Amino acid sequence: QVQLVESGGGLVQAGGSLRLSCAASGSIFGNNAMGWYRQAPGKQRELVGIILSGGRINYADSVKGRFTISRDNAKNTVYLQMNSLDPEDTGVYYCYAESRRIAYWGQGTQVTVSS
Repeated sequence: QVQLVESGGGLVQAGGSLRLSCAASGSIFGNNAMGWYRQAPGKQRELVGIILSGGRINYADSVKGRFTISRDNAKNTVYLQMNSLDPEDTGVYYCYAESRRIAYWGQGTQVTVSS
């Protein structure tokens, strides 16, 4: 079992920044994939950024150059630094982790970007 707890969401003006954190506990290890997805109102959940096993990082095209995902294995925490935020980035951001071929999700944190 893996538990994920997100923090750091909120309301920010366009052009601003936010940093999301996701603390993992349970059967999670440094080589497990961890990342972030988001879901805007009326849309499907989509990948934002992910650190794959082996360390490769993938980003959605819409956030490349603005968002940075990182991980502190000692703290079992993954971060998402979001800069130059746009109203299109508004949504619920979910932490994701995979352990032993099972996907785990956090409860989600709301990010709202005002224009």
